[in-house]
Amino acid sequence: MIGVTSIVAMTALIGGFSGSIRTQINQLGANSVYLEKAGFESFSSGRDFMELLRRPNLTNGDAEAVAASPLVARVDVQAGDFGGPWSQQIRVTSGNRATKRLPLVGTSEQFPETNSIAIAQGRYFAAFEVQNKHQVAVLGFTVAETLFPAADPIGKVIRMDGKAYTVVGVFGKRPSPLGDANAFVTVPWTTYEKRYDPWRFRGYLWRPFTIVVSAAEGVSQADVKAEIERIMRARHRLRLDEPSDFDLMTADSVLKFLENFTRAIVLALVVISSIALMVGGIGVMAIMTISVTERTREIGVRKALGARRREILVQFLIEAVFLTMLGGLLGILLGAGIGYAVNVFAGFPVALPLWSFALGVGFSAAVGILFGMLPAIKASKLDPIEALRYE
Repeated sequence: MIGVTSIVAMTALIGGFSGSIRTQINQLGANSVYLEKAGFESFSSGRDFMELLRRPNLTNGDAEAVAASPLVARVDVQAGDFGGPWSQQIRVTSGNRATKRLPLVGTSEQFPETNSIAIAQGRYFAAFEVQNKHQVAVLGFTVAETLFPAADPIGKVIRMDGKAYTVVGVFGKRPSPLGDANAFVTVPWTTYEKRYDPWRFRGYLWRPFTIVVSAAEGVSQADVKAEIERIMRARHRLRLDEPSDFDLMTADSVLKFLENFTRAIVLALVVISSIALMVGGIGVMAIMTISVTERTREIGVRKALGARRREILVQFLIEAVFLTMLGGLLGILLGAGIGYAVNVFAGFPVALPLWSFALGVGFSAAVGILFGMLPAIKASKLDPIEALRYE
């Protein structure tokens, strides 16, 4: 019961988290290509950090060169990060109200379209506001609720790091599988770079600069990705035998990484839970061995009346499997209850796939067969005469 409970409960939590992340990724720029100096693929693959640091920083000239391609519909520039290592964390205030520290990101006027984020109130930045470094801001849904719970935030003034910004819009609410995906603020990327310097390490500058590219109508994501790679390799003057000194990321690559990650977690979970199952199996074997000893006369009577070894073996195996499957069913109910409780009280997304139930029942039956076999063989080998004489 304990082993199956852990399998079902953790599978519910992992499945719910994975499903919510997948939904959010598909909603946010599912058809976009992200061009970065170094993305999560480079870091997760174990590349040397100093090698990544020496890569050239991306610039607005790179974005303009990519935007000039006929395969590209629109290009967004993002300075900063939504909660990653290069995130600029700030506290937003308005009057006597303040938020916790949250990410500030600089973007272009194309941000809502390239990232598929709806504007619930007001508008987004105009191109002239980006070009002229205006101090305007668009608030995430949570930020607007915190600062202006009973007022219209459009046109209000907020302060970030001692500077005043005018609120021109509020984003719509987004799903939040991990943390609060609605706790952020965007400003024009030119304003962001005027206020915040690049990150410096050992004499190298790391400019948190991402170029988000959307394909033109009728153009595949793969073709746009190949076009961006061609343009950037030419701009960085790389030879054919030299690797690219930039990263291209798509929603598909993130989803693939997520699937591999969750598969590894589930496998580790099954291995860990098998320890509890093995301990439970040893307990079942001990109980069934005691049962054989206590029911020696019963076995002798059955054999004297014509029961064959196979029938005695099957009888005790069925009993062992029944015991373990009963524990497995209780574990499924308990695990599902834990997942439901976490969803209700903590708001964490959960999923209860049927395969996790089948896995729990299958493990339970396998434990019953494996650990019930020895007592069943012992019972089937009893001599009927000696069994009848047993006191």
